[in-house]
Amino acid sequence: MVLSTAMHYFSQFYPFAPGPMVTLLPLLILASLWTIVLKGFALWHAGRAGQKGWFIALLVINTFGILEIIYLVWFRPKPSPAPAPAISSSPQA
Repeated sequence: MVLSTAMHYFSQFYPFAPGPMVTLLPLLILASLWTIVLKGFALWHAGRAGQKGWFIALLVINTFGILEIIYLVWFRPKPSPAPAPAISSSPQA
């Protein structure tokens, strides 16, 4: 009896039934994985490039990957092209 009375008072602060929360759980897990993967990738590139300001901003600001995508697309240092192999001009015997 006491437990049902307590749940009645608690329900006014918890408006969601368990059904919708269970259906949103996969979406929450997917959004979390998306954020972790993009954050790790962006932090790795910023750290390797020595971009301390970007590293701190990416580490502190959580935007579900929006800031990470902006960094990776427009501000990440582009890799330098691989040097072409030297061509020998001496004839082979």
